[in-house]
Amino acid sequence: MSEMNQDAKLNMNCDVKSDLNQEIKPDQNQRVMLDQETEETRKLRDNFGFFGPAAFLYASFYAFCMYRNGSGVTFPFFVAGGLLFLHFSLSKLGTTLKRGSIFYMVAMVLLGISTCCTDDGRIIFFNKLGILLLMMSLLLKQFCNTEKWKLGKYLGSICQLIVMSFGELGRPFRDAKAYCREKGDKLNKKGLYVLLGLVIAVPLFLIVLLLLAGADAVFRQMTKSLFDAINFGSIMNVLFRIAFLFFASYALISYLCKKSIREEVRDRRNGEPILAITVTSLLTVLYLFFSGIQIAGLFLGKMQLPEGYTYAMYAREGFFQLLAVSILNLIIVLVALSFFRESKLLKWILTVMSLCTFIMIASSAMRMMIYIMYYYLTFLRILVLWGLALLAVLFVGVIISIFKEEFPLFRYSMLVVTVLYLGLSFAHPDFIIAKVNVANTENAGVRDPEVFEIFDPYDDYSYLSNLSADAAPVLVPYLKQLGYDMKAFEAKSPAEYARDSYNTWRYFSAGDINAFGYYWMDDMKNRTENFGIRTFNVSRYLMKSLIQNASD
Repeated sequence: MSEMNQDAKLNMNCDVKSDLNQEIKPDQNQRVMLDQETEETRKLRDNFGFFGPAAFLYASFYAFCMYRNGSGVTFPFFVAGGLLFLHFSLSKLGTTLKRGSIFYMVAMVLLGISTCCTDDGRIIFFNKLGILLLMMSLLLKQFCNTEKWKLGKYLGSICQLIVMSFGELGRPFRDAKAYCREKGDKLNKKGLYVLLGLVIAVPLFLIVLLLLAGADAVFRQMTKSLFDAINFGSIMNVLFRIAFLFFASYALISYLCKKSIREEVRDRRNGEPILAITVTSLLTVLYLFFSGIQIAGLFLGKMQLPEGYTYAMYAREGFFQLLAVSILNLIIVLVALSFFRESKLLKWILTVMSLCTFIMIASSAMRMMIYIMYYYLTFLRILVLWGLALLAVLFVGVIISIFKEEFPLFRYSMLVVTVLYLGLSFAHPDFIIAKVNVANTENAGVRDPEVFEIFDPYDDYSYLSNLSADAAPVLVPYLKQLGYDMKAFEAKSPAEYARDSYNTWRYFSAGDINAFGYYWMDDMKNRTENFGIRTFNVSRYLMKSLIQNASD
């Protein structure tokens, strides 16, 4: 009997311990959350009183700057506001800006300034893409050790950051709940009273408003005018922008604080170098033979063109292919350096391949220049020349990295791409296009008679009619010289104005020398419909000033 009682007591004690363990032991979700808790996530949660309102103010500032205003004077202020928000956020998290961050920040601000100084939609798009990539790179630099990262690691981490941040969209609600719980009942009661007051006040306000509107005709008319003036579509647009950037900015910082991105970079150079030597040596022999033809033909002028070919035809079918091969060579060299064991023979083969690529880049550039001599400038042709120059400078760094393993190729590439693109962005390609092409029209009066006998004068007026306001310093004087009525710009539609002024308008088109300017002014008129302090753009302002001066 005594033994039975002891067994019962032991079983009871085991059951009690089991119950206690079940109460103390966190569930699986809590354990996962605890495993992901870092010092930064704790600071983010404890300082929600700063991060929540700061993210909301930043999102509201974004809506103010960017609502129906993709390239106004407020854009660089929005970029600067984002950097300021990042700086204060890092301070609250107990970190400081790392060395080299100033370069990213200055480049972003310069791209923002470029955006409000140009009217070219393509440049504006590339500027915004560049700002996004620089911001992602800056965030990774602040929260991770990126000293040994390469291009593949950076791109993969940027994709991971963007995709995985979607899982943090609910983080502001969890942090707000925890913050209110930690601050005590007093804060909770105040917030509850404010919310309850709004729930009571809003319906009461609407009821009283309707009663007062029914009591007085003047007040009713004012109320009706007010509601008619309210654009609910615009309100929803603004609210969406605020919500989007609030959750996006908070989610990005939240995911970075979790330290989920692996910082270490594994050495993947374990491939057999003989494989790489076989592939690259075969390609290099082909490149050497091709380079010899290019040197003898294009550079020394000793090549006989195929029958039926002109230099323009020969150049046209070559530069895009050579550009593609040059990019392919860059990828091949980077892959060989990243995935195959070190080999002196492989290094020298890659060096010869890179030198042959320089010849291909020069050949492609010369072909493009020949083609431009016949068919003049377009944005794509300028972009190709810029891309070739970029490739040439990048290959300089590649050759250095072949023999100097510790060379920071990614940082070098980031610096080169950023600086060269800033040059392209501030150069205003449409201005260069207009300057070169207009100077070579038949009636420009500056053409060389000897050159005129070889090349046809420029006559693609349809392309000129689609240029942005960046081309105004060239186009406005040219239109004035052609006898255009510049007062047409003041009309509601310059195209309609011209149609009423010319009986032969039905024969005109954007490709006609006597009509393309009105099409261009019509486009400029549409671009400046909502021109004001917030939407001020330097290029559009100069365009309007030039047209107004020309119409006096």
